[in-house]
Amino acid sequence: FQQFSDTGSRKEHVKITSEPKPGFLERLSETSGGMLIGLVTFLLAFYLLFTNEGRALRTARTLDEGLSLVVPLDSIHSISQQNEGRLVHLAGALSTSKPLFDPSYGLSIQAVKLKRHVEMYQWVEYEDSKEYEENGEIKKETKYSYNTEWKSEVVNSRNFDREIGHKNPSAMAVESFTAVSPNVQVGSFVLSKGLVNKIDDFKQLSLSHLEDPHADVTRGGDYFYHSDNPRRPEVGDLRVSFFYAGLSGDDPHLGTADTVTVIARQRGDQLVPYHAKSGDILEILYPGDLSVEEVFQKEHESNTMKTWALRAAGWVSMFVGISLMTRIFYTLVDWFPLLRDLVNVGLKAFALCVASSLALLTISVGWLFYRPLWALLLALLSVVPIAVARSRVPPKKQQ
Repeated sequence: FQQFSDTGSRKEHVKITSEPKPGFLERLSETSGGMLIGLVTFLLAFYLLFTNEGRALRTARTLDEGLSLVVPLDSIHSISQQNEGRLVHLAGALSTSKPLFDPSYGLSIQAVKLKRHVEMYQWVEYEDSKEYEENGEIKKETKYSYNTEWKSEVVNSRNFDREIGHKNPSAMAVESFTAVSPNVQVGSFVLSKGLVNKIDDFKQLSLSHLEDPHADVTRGGDYFYHSDNPRRPEVGDLRVSFFYAGLSGDDPHLGTADTVTVIARQRGDQLVPYHAKSGDILEILYPGDLSVEEVFQKEHESNTMKTWALRAAGWVSMFVGISLMTRIFYTLVDWFPLLRDLVNVGLKAFALCVASSLALLTISVGWLFYRPLWALLLALLSVVPIAVARSRVPPKKQQ
């Protein structure tokens, strides 16, 4: 069953589908499949938590090693043979040998990277569904709405519930791309590819000082439009904007060249990765002029944030895995609403306690080879959630 309506530029329709309510065996079969997925998720959580701790401690040791060995350079314009093969610290303005061009739009800039960002005006489908039970059937009411928007990726209208009246082109006439300067330097030192990849602080390029490049292209604000009327675009119209990263020369419109701070190994006139004793590499670049201590503090903070993010992801994976594996108990009693709700609460509490305990225990095992005392403390803490859960169970009455 479908209903159609048109509200200005936004079109929508509703489709209702129905299917018989699944029987007990069918629900049990679905739960069994969920248990398998839960088991895989549960095991992956152990791997994620264990390897994350080793990675975090190894990274911290690598940073401590780097801080003890790094040599600040007195000058970035002269290369000292005494620092050959050593970990060095320097800060200075970026420079490139040639500007980057986009001849299609008559644009050039002295920068490390130039990105052309192309968007097409397209139909976009939004879906909002809700399910309800009626006359022994499970009915699903889905509202599909359509709106026109600028999108940087081609939206495949063949996947729409209703393509008629909402058809998009299959490709863009102009493609996005990113140009990278082949030679980037700080003073007399050439940056490695890894360091250049870290220059990714893109800023939108103002087009106010440029002319329209072609008769069929119109400039509006900071966009070039492939459109007869940019104020009222049609499906298939394009707009192009530009972004740059690592300004490497003085520009009358953009200002002076960007300054970066680099810590890497000196190899001749090149700055390349430094291989630490732990097997990790040190190849650091930050915007601005930072001291050695500031750089390594930022790296430690980044390592801490990544560690806690992966710990949270591991705990969530473990909780979800346990919940899926114990879902079968909920399915067995879902015919009895009151009992079903009590079992659901109990299963969530069980998953919460077990996931917390196992996560702490896994983390402690990961620390065992690095910090044994902390590992022992975490192992003791892993017992706390289970002990708290047991303390809430009322004691059996004396017979």
